[in-house]
Amino acid sequence: MIIARENAPRTLDLGLLSGDTIALLGGSYSNHLALRAVLENARSRGAARIFCLGDLGGFGPSPGRIQPLLEEFGVLTLAGNYDLALASRQPDCGCGYTHPDDNRFARISYDHTSRRTTDPERAWLDGLPGAIRFRREGRRYHLCHGSPRRVNEFLWESAASDAFLTRLASDAGADVVACTHTGLPWTRPLPDGSRFINVGAVGRPPNDGDRAAVYALLPAGTHAPEFPRVPYDHEALAVEMEAEGLPAEFVETIRTGWWTTCLEILPAKERARGRF
Repeated sequence: MIIARENAPRTLDLGLLSGDTIALLGGSYSNHLALRAVLENARSRGAARIFCLGDLGGFGPSPGRIQPLLEEFGVLTLAGNYDLALASRQPDCGCGYTHPDDNRFARISYDHTSRRTTDPERAWLDGLPGAIRFRREGRRYHLCHGSPRRVNEFLWESAASDAFLTRLASDAGADVVACTHTGLPWTRPLPDGSRFINVGAVGRPPNDGDRAAVYALLPAGTHAPEFPRVPYDHEALAVEMEAEGLPAEFVETIRTGWWTTCLEILPAKERARGRF
């Protein structure tokens, strides 16, 4: 399923930004405790601007706590597939999964979030841009959710060739492309001087046994990201998830740092790094 949306700005162009430190966040997945911890960490490390690359709901509890946090910290946010689906009341998240097991858990997650999303929240999601562009220290940035060409495209580190990524960046007119969607952080400089950054996801650990949240931080004077790991009260979140009746598999991921769902989409190399 590819989600399209009419009557909404496709791209927000911010023009020329200063060379200050910036932070790039992936999906919060309703994990308000991890999101607050990451936002506070980014500010403490000097981030003058913070960008969120979409997928605000899903997986975790209390999706209504995410928008107020983004507004409190002045985060510029674009729409992921989850946000587009909720805004237009689609029957599923449009995540791009193909395996029945992945889709079964995705449906549980989406239905849980959709039931708890209010009409004003859907209207706010509907106003989010599909991409954000700016220029920083001589380089053209393009921020998106899945890829510059499709909101739910999975760009896996092991499966995306230099030639393919170079073409995506060129077609987008960008020197630096930042995305999320896969939930696994990575970065790669390309032979033509461009760079891809997958910022990971704040709301779910990157399947490595570390329960801390992750995001991308680009210090002043560089286009190469750091990936800080930020501890938060994951046990408190797990208890909230249990109280809302979310699947035990989701809770286990928060408690252990290992993915237990949506594993079938992973390429062999990424799958081999996990526990399951």
